[in-house]
Amino acid sequence: MCEANAYFVEDGKEQLYLESVDIIRPEGDSVYLLSVFGEQKKVNARLKEIRLMDHKIILEKS
Repeated sequence: MCEANAYFVEDGKEQLYLESVDIIRPEGDSVYLLSVFGEQKKVNARLKEIRLMDHKIILEKS
């Protein structure tokens, strides 16, 4: 599988927010995430970066 895990960066540390993300979609000041298991989250954040080789999605609170 090629899904990634979503993390928040706070104080320089990555904290796991959602595993096995299948869909990520910016929605205004929020980001919508859907995992391969059907778990959905919407959070006030912005997409900082995606590290494809590490399977990581990095979010920052907005």
